[in-house]
Amino acid sequence: MTKYRVAIDIGGTFTDLVALNEKNGKILNIKIPSTPREPAKAVIKAFQEFLGKTNNAEVSVIIHATTIATNALLGQLNLELPKTALITTKGFRDIIEIGRQRRHELYNLFIQKPRTLIPRTLRFEVEERTGPKGEILTPLNKNQLESLAKQLENENVKSVVVALLFSYINQKHEHEIGKILNKALPKTYVSLSSEIAPEYREYERTSTAVVNAVLMPIVSRYLDDLQRKIGKLRVKAPLCIMQSDGGIATKNVASKKPVSMVESGPAAGVIASAFYGKLLGINNILSFDMGGTTAKAGAIKEATPEVVSEYEVAGKVHSGRIVKGSGYPVRYPFIDLAECSAGGGTIAWVDEGKTLQVGPISAGAEPGPACYGKGGKQPTVTDANVVLGRLNPKYMLGGRMEIYPKLSEKAILREIGGKIRLELAEAAAGIIKIADSAMAKILRIVSVERGHDPRDFVLMCFGGAGPMHSCALAEELKITKIIVPHNPGLFAAHGLLAADFRNNLVKAIMKLTEEVEVKRVEAVFQKLELQGAKVLEKQRVPKVNIHFIRQMDLRYFGQSYELAISTFKPLTEKVLHRTVESFHKKHRAIYGYAVKDEPVELVNVKLIAVGILEKPKLEEKPPLHGEKPSKEATIAKRKVFFEQDNGYIETSVYRRERLKAGTVINGPAVVEQYDATTLVYPDWMAFVDRFENIVLSIGNGGS
Repeated sequence: MTKYRVAIDIGGTFTDLVALNEKNGKILNIKIPSTPREPAKAVIKAFQEFLGKTNNAEVSVIIHATTIATNALLGQLNLELPKTALITTKGFRDIIEIGRQRRHELYNLFIQKPRTLIPRTLRFEVEERTGPKGEILTPLNKNQLESLAKQLENENVKSVVVALLFSYINQKHEHEIGKILNKALPKTYVSLSSEIAPEYREYERTSTAVVNAVLMPIVSRYLDDLQRKIGKLRVKAPLCIMQSDGGIATKNVASKKPVSMVESGPAAGVIASAFYGKLLGINNILSFDMGGTTAKAGAIKEATPEVVSEYEVAGKVHSGRIVKGSGYPVRYPFIDLAECSAGGGTIAWVDEGKTLQVGPISAGAEPGPACYGKGGKQPTVTDANVVLGRLNPKYMLGGRMEIYPKLSEKAILREIGGKIRLELAEAAAGIIKIADSAMAKILRIVSVERGHDPRDFVLMCFGGAGPMHSCALAEELKITKIIVPHNPGLFAAHGLLAADFRNNLVKAIMKLTEEVEVKRVEAVFQKLELQGAKVLEKQRVPKVNIHFIRQMDLRYFGQSYELAISTFKPLTEKVLHRTVESFHKKHRAIYGYAVKDEPVELVNVKLIAVGILEKPKLEEKPPLHGEKPSKEATIAKRKVFFEQDNGYIETSVYRRERLKAGTVINGPAVVEQYDATTLVYPDWMAFVDRFENIVLSIGNGGS
């Protein structure tokens, strides 16, 4: 029987299922509306459709990306946070409430901090003390802890965090507390900060462990329920979860560390971009994903996705950036993403000053844009694209989803044109221009603000709405080459099929590099390698497929932030010197200066244990260069609005499935397919490559 590798990505508007035929490399795509209040419902519906189309084919593995962790912290209905308690060193129970002196709204006298995840009545202190060098100053009072366990049981606590002072250096007391709690409260989830985030900075470490503990019951229940429902469909494949760093982990591993999957879905798109970049021999890529709710941008530099070590979960987004102090800090590797509220369902509106605004509110999957005919009254970006002739109202989801253009026109005229005296086309074009401006900004954040020139990158555009806006964004950033993958609307799910197992480990060092004993640090790396290999082997990764990536967190002495720098094996004085030189170089690229006379501090050593999986083998079709579109591929002509001409132009419309490899199309043009629409601007050329990607180029971009 044919085996399939199945990937499922839940978005704010649609749930995508992509199934790879492991024998011939063919891919089956399924896209259905999401069910926000019951996300598993859409997953099962997609799975049933897949099984029906493949005659109940055998599934080798299921890889899943979900936003359930973020949604829970944002307060989504049906995802109430469980009762959670904190156990900490005497005198430190308020550390998660004091936090850092950051005000996310500097001049707001009535600023509201994020709600405290654990109320003060459930924060408990224990007698114990570990010193800054790991020395035990006060032994753990075990009698006090046993009585505390009974109190937690009486309070009906579902999850417990243990975060003690300096436990990142010496884990002894946290492990002792963990053993006592597991014995006394076997049904209660326990998170130890020394296992979740063994790094210095008490507040960030405690916050990370708290977020993990709060999510454990929710995520565990969701994943168990999902696997049970999939099992009822007679599918017995293992369930794996996409993590925020772009790697995957089995359900059991992810359930114990749900903090690792907070930005699960968005990471998948960047991994897919990196995978396609390797296929095409492109090392520098700007990944752009525009879905139904938001748009996200990431960067791949020298074939490696850019990663950050800290993120604020459920924080507020302003101009594409998470505002510091508005969310819950989490110390865990995250693929570096910038995000804005500019999805297809983002609502356009007029403020009190008679100014056109787009976002941040989205129409989501229910009721959706006005043109969906599900009761939505507010105009959205999708409605604007319908009015401008860019979207075919008769071909949404291959014609399965009916669209009502008149509802788009009414919504825009009523809510925009009627309030600021704009004609229908002017109002719709204004909506698109504002959305494009916000999306160009997030692309600058992951390129220019990170020390990269966007002109040196290729733009990978995907998501259901991304290819419609790709040319406008490329022109704004002076990018000359765009790639629109074969199935852009399901591209993030393709990234799940290309991901490897990953396990991140860290050990605090806190020494100047000139004082570092390289043999001791090498021993730390080797110990982390043993731990990482053990975790991967439990997930059935063969030893021959295990690979280690070494990093060092370095900073100038006295700085409050550090940079992750790759290093090599084995660690020697020469390798350490080269790593410090790389730090100076990266610091200059990002911040504009480097001070080689300043002492450099080694904060942490990090190890990424990678379990390499076999990558999808995509079908290749040798292109016949310069071929014109066939008559069957040209399906219509219609008037489409283009900003350059400030009006509608008679434009050829093509069916993407009928375009052969090697086909060349000169803009203006529209290319339609099941899951997305690609808009080719005037002066741009589209070329279909051997993997049936559409390669757009302008000027000297070439194909």
